Amino acid sequence: MKSVFWGAMMTVLVSVGAAAVAQEPDDDRHAGYYYPPLTSEEVYPARSETLPDSNRTRRIGFVVAMTQEQMSRPYAPVFAMYAKGADAEKLIIVTLDRDSLVTLYQMRSFLAQMTAQARATPFFIENRVEDWYTFLDLLKLLGFTELTVSDGQTYAHQYRIE
Repeated sequence: MKSVFWGAMMTVLVSVGAAAVAQEPDDDRHAGYYYPPLTSEEVYPARSETLPDSNRTRRIGFVVAMTQEQMSRPYAPVFAMYAKGADAEKLIIVTLDRDSLVTLYQMRSFLAQMTAQARATPFFIENRVEDWYTFLDLLKLLGFTELTVSDGQTYAHQYRIE
């Protein structure tokens, strides 16, 4: 059965962006507030290009769809996902469960699972990239330039998506 999230994500991904909304000032004070100071970082050279109509509204819509998917489950969410930055170009994922995603290795495995889900979407299949693009490539398609992942206690790893 197709996930409600992926249906919503596809709607966000292929829909035309809404009119521009008021921009918040860029805030780089996320470390120490949403997650501990960065413990590691890397550059991800994306295989995809940002879709021409990807904008702040689309990125926020993606986060909303992900959040709604989690909130519809009969158990507490295991992670929080939110977009920050003046253009919502910075994605943050922080675990909420003390027993899951507590190491960077577990978080990378989680991102691998997100890749598997993304590869099953009609968008990836129709564009024949289901065996090539990753979850980070999906983020690039949406216009995210940064992904920070954390357990909320001991590590924060940042991907710069180029």
